[in-house]
Amino acid sequence: MKTSFSRNGFALAVDRGLYSVLEEGVRRDPDRPVLSRLSDGVWQDATYAEFTHHVRAAAGALAEHGVRQGDRVAILGRTSYAWAVADFAALALGAVTVPVYPTASEHQIRHVLTDSGAQWFAAETDDDAARLREAGSGKVWTFAEIESWRTRPAADIDTPVRAADLATIVYTSGTTGLPKGCLLTHANMYASSANTVLQTDWLFHRAAPEDAAPAATLLALPLSHVFGRTILLSCLIAGTRTGLVAGIPDLLPALPRFRPTFLALVPYALEKVRKLGGDLLAPARYVICGGASLDDTTAGFYADAGTEILNCYGLTEAATAVTVNAPATNRRGTVGPPIPGTTVAVADDGEVLVRGANVSPGYWPGSVEGDPGWLHTGDLGELDDGHLRITGRRKEILVTSGGKNVAPTLLEDRIRLHPKVSNCMVVGDGRPFVTALITVDGAVSPEELQPVVDEANSLVSRAESIRAFRIVQGDFTVEAGQLTPSMKLRRAVIEEAYTADIAKLYGS
Repeated sequence: MKTSFSRNGFALAVDRGLYSVLEEGVRRDPDRPVLSRLSDGVWQDATYAEFTHHVRAAAGALAEHGVRQGDRVAILGRTSYAWAVADFAALALGAVTVPVYPTASEHQIRHVLTDSGAQWFAAETDDDAARLREAGSGKVWTFAEIESWRTRPAADIDTPVRAADLATIVYTSGTTGLPKGCLLTHANMYASSANTVLQTDWLFHRAAPEDAAPAATLLALPLSHVFGRTILLSCLIAGTRTGLVAGIPDLLPALPRFRPTFLALVPYALEKVRKLGGDLLAPARYVICGGASLDDTTAGFYADAGTEILNCYGLTEAATAVTVNAPATNRRGTVGPPIPGTTVAVADDGEVLVRGANVSPGYWPGSVEGDPGWLHTGDLGELDDGHLRITGRRKEILVTSGGKNVAPTLLEDRIRLHPKVSNCMVVGDGRPFVTALITVDGAVSPEELQPVVDEANSLVSRAESIRAFRIVQGDFTVEAGQLTPSMKLRRAVIEEAYTADIAKLYGS
């Protein structure tokens, strides 16, 4: 196999957990503004010293309630300052953060809480808190309560948390449909974040290579996704002023006043902004884009508008970051070279393999001990002078242009249960939302099938649900090459055969 080796990467300077990033920031520059949030239309900054105090105060409150090292703490809510405080407070105590998507279905929430054994919960709103109580048993705090803890005295942090300890369990879609809990250690998260900073040279430090003005970014990525948490940790490591906004709808109005020097987004967000006018991002200059593949025409459109897209590649099992393009060496059409400390290889069958300090030791309830070895990504790629190009996918997981992983078999299996449905294939890889092609036995109207689709959608989050479906002519057959002998879908063949139907589903 062809292999690309990178230079040595950063590791935690001492054998301690991620809380030491805040201690280092306080030691280095206590008055540096690092996190910002809007309050009554005004951006309020928190310095390293202030954020660390809030984290220590929250850690003390959690400890008084009984949170101990190794306990799982689930957090459900949109990106916010309170989310970051709750996360670092749990990590400082050696507890394990379990992110829960705000859009998750009740079925998914119950699975995450039951599988992880979480007994401590943080929720953005009272409604979110009620959803957690219905799905599990344990103490629930709202973000407002967590915010109120800032006036408490800062607790002494003396829990012996080590770099190799488990930091978080991130649930990611599996081929069976039930999310799997990916184990990520403090060292995994640090390696991914610190080496992203190292790879991108000045991006997280300065506004431009020739400009001494400090870097700034607006973070609209969900912290329930490991991409968002990796970018936040990168900013805290580098000292980047980071404005926290709840989501993409809040990002655009915040741009003119905050004036970020770079952003981190997923393709779906870039496509939405393109329709509104790509020049909206021009003062940002650079955008790190990950989570799914980005159409080359979109990257070209932004380049013409004055914004350079830095494509990257990663997956939950590598704490997000595997490769990323840097401003000085950006190569359009690739996802960049491996970040320092990471080795990328292409196997004989074209599968991308990854090895490094960022690679997960496995899935819950496994052990964090030992060398995980090569990570088989399920993606196909090729190396071009050290830059990785993703050419396809092997595993049956769809990734929407919004970066959402979708396990199609869960939806397909449920729809096929209907007596008049002969087969179903979910579509959505690289597209803005999920749709389905359905074949039927006899005469069936879309109105008859809508309740079946609704039932299937109840098993998944809104982002994974089928937004539109189409009853197509004929059936998927082995003879036509659309099914394997064991009756598995040959997705590429079916998509090619039903190109016109899929185009109508997406209005093009």
